Amino acid sequence: MTGRRRWSTEEILDAATELLRTSDAESFSVRKLGAALGTDSSSLYRHFRNKTELLRAVADRILLAAMDGYHPEGDWKQRITALALRLREAFGEQPQLAAIWGRYASSGTGSRLVMEELLQALRTSGLPDEEIPARYHRIVILLAALIASEAGISALTPQEYEQGVELFRVAVLGADPERFPALAHFARDVRPLGADRRAAFEDILAAQLAHIEAGTP
Repeated sequence: MTGRRRWSTEEILDAATELLRTSDAESFSVRKLGAALGTDSSSLYRHFRNKTELLRAVADRILLAAMDGYHPEGDWKQRITALALRLREAFGEQPQLAAIWGRYASSGTGSRLVMEELLQALRTSGLPDEEIPARYHRIVILLAALIASEAGISALTPQEYEQGVELFRVAVLGADPERFPALAHFARDVRPLGADRRAAFEDILAAQLAHIEAGTP
């Protein structure tokens, strides 16, 4: 009798990543993953204690990919900006996983590499050591929110995106100027959420770094 195949941790993560390309964390389950691998879900619990631990491991792979080949260059602001853009690009290629990172975070090697680089960059900024953890936390919260928000837009089909843009135009350009005077005034200049996403990402991050540089609490 042929024994049941034993899947490696990396093979399990490969399959989980593939499933998450077309689904979200809510609809993902260890049972579905087991079915995709042709095995009982109980065998997967030898590798991961629960679904959350598995999702964290998947998110950590994206962080590892983002850090692959990374070499710090420039001053502390340039280092943080370069790192942030690498994270944005990595999750942009697999947008379904961005929300998972924002929700479940990660405690693997990829996460430690990102944390180390951010903390090292902040230490060269001239901040006192006692201020660095709080500044680090704010940057990570900002990046997770921006990347998850942008990834949500990236996950839309072209048809869904165009429909959203059209609804935006109707809502903005059709606003009653008596009830919404400011909206009517700026209607032709207000942009949809998905417009100029990279520029918005860089501007928001730059504002946060300038805030740190100025020493504002």
